[in-house]
Amino acid sequence: MRKLFLTHLLLLTISLLAFGQQEVKRTSALKTDEAIKVDGILNETSWEKAPEADDFIQFAPDWGKPSSMRTRVKILYNESFVYFGFICEDPEPDKVVARVTKRDAEITTDDSVYVLIDTYHDRRNCYFFTTNMIGAQRDGRITENGRTKDENWDGIWKSGGRKTDFGWTVEIAVDLSCLKYKPGRNRTWGLNLGREIPRLLEQSLWAGPLESTHKVSQYGELEGLDLERAEKKAQIIPHIISKVEEGEKSEFESGLDARYAFSQMVSGNLTVNPDFATVEADQEQINLTRFELSLAEKRNFFLEGAEIYQQRIQLFYTRRISDIYGGAKLYGKSGGYEFAALSAQTSKNEEEGVDSANFSVFRLKKDVMKSSTIGFLAANKLVVGKSTGTAGIDTSLYFTDKFNFTGQFALSYGDHNRDNVAFFLRPSYDSATFHIHLRYTQLGRNFRDNANDVGFIRDDNRRELDSAIEKTFWLKKGIFDRIEYGSNYNIYWGLDGNLRSWQVDEELTFDLKNKFSFAAEHHQEFKGQDDEFFEKDFRNHETEFELGYNTREWQHASISYGFGRNFDLDFQLVEGRLNYKITQDFSFQYSLTRLMFEPDPEEESTWIHVLRATYYFTNDLFIKIFYQENTSIDKQNIQVLFVYRFQPPFGLIQLAYQKGTARFGEAGTQGHTLFLKIAYMF
Repeated sequence: MRKLFLTHLLLLTISLLAFGQQEVKRTSALKTDEAIKVDGILNETSWEKAPEADDFIQFAPDWGKPSSMRTRVKILYNESFVYFGFICEDPEPDKVVARVTKRDAEITTDDSVYVLIDTYHDRRNCYFFTTNMIGAQRDGRITENGRTKDENWDGIWKSGGRKTDFGWTVEIAVDLSCLKYKPGRNRTWGLNLGREIPRLLEQSLWAGPLESTHKVSQYGELEGLDLERAEKKAQIIPHIISKVEEGEKSEFESGLDARYAFSQMVSGNLTVNPDFATVEADQEQINLTRFELSLAEKRNFFLEGAEIYQQRIQLFYTRRISDIYGGAKLYGKSGGYEFAALSAQTSKNEEEGVDSANFSVFRLKKDVMKSSTIGFLAANKLVVGKSTGTAGIDTSLYFTDKFNFTGQFALSYGDHNRDNVAFFLRPSYDSATFHIHLRYTQLGRNFRDNANDVGFIRDDNRRELDSAIEKTFWLKKGIFDRIEYGSNYNIYWGLDGNLRSWQVDEELTFDLKNKFSFAAEHHQEFKGQDDEFFEKDFRNHETEFELGYNTREWQHASISYGFGRNFDLDFQLVEGRLNYKITQDFSFQYSLTRLMFEPDPEEESTWIHVLRATYYFTNDLFIKIFYQENTSIDKQNIQVLFVYRFQPPFGLIQLAYQKGTARFGEAGTQGHTLFLKIAYMF
């Protein structure tokens, strides 16, 4: 293990010498009074006069070379919208793929284009907007120069596309009211523009070559913008919900969401009795460890803006917050400072004997150097006059476009106020095809006991070393398109010096030109006896092989087989996945997991089936079905959701049916249940 760490350290040191500067690419936009119809046809007079951005550069597979197909982009704007018109040439228009219709799905698995705009022009943060030829939409925010990504932010924008005899065209209109920027004359935004051609595994961008497509510090510039304040000062979104459950009394509830813009750069949100009832249930999954699983947040109030709280030592974890009476949020950026605050009051649960609690978190980040940040976070839980929580500082420093250092120092407070400190240090090197990092983490033996009231810490009492190498080889020869290799080495000791664990992970993936892919993984680990998780020393191992078809696109299939030994039980694991588009508007996803233990004293062998289906009548009128089954806990859960967004994305009508909804890992007792929700935006 020591030799492996020294090898990784040597490679990282050598890598620091390889960096350089590139000229900033610039373009401008035409201000227009002409009405632009967003239909994918660039036939208005203003498009003919608009400046043109072209000469796209490949990020993959041939990094730094001109794109194999020409892409041109024209930009317009007025007091309400900024418009992007893409002209995408393709010598084989019939091979252009457009299958994704669901909002916020992985659209880049289709032929697609995207816009990345750094409205602060701080070289750290940007919004992104992605669409395909049929106008499907995906948006979000990239922060900390690409280190974090928030795919839950929803903007207000329009999109449309058309196939042509030379390829295809797209129009995007972003409503300025959904963006944070500084109004004024002759403003400059950071800008990049991208295009995906999945059948060629090609990704190209206007500004480049980049070390990462999310490296905001390397983007180009959009100059000469004369911008007025566009955001409405106030938006009020009331909603009503009616619930009818088998064997229970009918219920009627109402709630309110409000948004207020103090300026174009600072805004606040308020929610009263928010709707969490129609949120999709947590998907059942296999956990071969003895540590708690981190579950994805799905509740809208906690989703938007959540990326600012993301940290390696996770001091704030929204899933610790149960149903709430209400809450308030504040977010903004000014003078090189980015700040956010959230406070929520949970509902009292008399059946479980849980009192109402207040959860509050405050986050502040300061821009330093060209594209780096240093930040502070504090999170607190207050219940019956008693506080527990976390606080700490963190930093992300970019010394070059390839070399990054991240670090964090934190403490927790509550019942245990000794051995309650944690920190980590992590230098890393990233290029378009290579990654290497080293990390040292130390967690006090009582840090988790306090922190997990508000954060997510799987384990403490550890001094941990972690190193990883990842490399992509673009061959484009013979039968191979791409080979990816990854290795990770992890070891940690208790604070008394006792070896608690080591783990080695190796992965190798082959992408073939015939659209098939093959992957192999091998994992070895040691878990030492302790007082909480492991009653004796264990040696676990797992080997897995996966065969996939067309995994570079949304419509694909894969199957894997794994085997090994886990805590003295031999096991076999079979997993399968299928994404299929039945028609242009009807798609479904199915996944299967079969876990078999031998012996199986606790009857943990299981089948897990998960099915999702979506039918789009229009982009804002659709029906979704979610079904899952976990045989080991006798869980069957179904949800059907009909949605009509008459004021996208917030004003809507939802009709939902549910049965068997329950917490992750638990069988549901919910009977047949109907929900009706109506929300309107003023």
